[in-house]
Amino acid sequence: MDLKIDGKTGLVTGASSGIGRAIALALAAEGVRVAIVARRRKLLEEVAAEIVAAGGVRPAVIECDLMQPEAAATIADAALQALGSVEILVNNAGGSRRFELDATEAQWEEALTLNFTRQRQLTHQLLQQMIARNWGRIVNITGKSEPEGINGAFCAKAAMHSWAKGLSREVGKHGITVNSIPPGRIMSEQILRNYTPEFRQWQSEHEIPVGCYGEPEDIARLVCFLASPLARYITGTVIPVDGGLRRYQF
Repeated sequence: MDLKIDGKTGLVTGASSGIGRAIALALAAEGVRVAIVARRRKLLEEVAAEIVAAGGVRPAVIECDLMQPEAAATIADAALQALGSVEILVNNAGGSRRFELDATEAQWEEALTLNFTRQRQLTHQLLQQMIARNWGRIVNITGKSEPEGINGAFCAKAAMHSWAKGLSREVGKHGITVNSIPPGRIMSEQILRNYTPEFRQWQSEHEIPVGCYGEPEDIARLVCFLASPLARYITGTVIPVDGGLRRYQF
């Protein structure tokens, strides 16, 4: 299927590994000129080299820590300078933050900044240039809505869903769509660090209907579609990619 995004420009945060890396590679394979952002420059350079080796245009590499106070403006300025425009924005950076009852205000602030505030700020930094060309795609990689305990990231992702839905209603008239993808169990550094092989096997057999953990490419394929003109009538949605893991209907 021709997704009709060849020649467009895109920005992917958290692109040095896992889901973000797969998204950057997939968009580049479709002909998108991408800027890739993360803290670890060495890994970003490896992603850039892989894109070039596959015949793609070398991406703009932006090394930035989202916890820096001016991170959103820094990233937006660097991407616009490198690409000229950002037509596709993928807010992927973030991370789980499991808390005990006595979690500090600083811990909560860090979790909300990393998983919601910077994504919101970066999006709003880039909105006007999307509105000016009457086209844009915003895709947020979020998280599930079934907390197993107190997790600052879950709270932040719930905020992302609410904000994204409201934003979609404001910008739809400008040809801009806003969608969120909560991944299920997708193989990544975090998964390998947090879950033993035995638990992954048990969960695959007992809790995931398709019977296995997903791969980053499973997310990347949906991102590419949502980023395309073919998905013009899909906005304000939350589309899980989880092999059927979630238990609720809506």
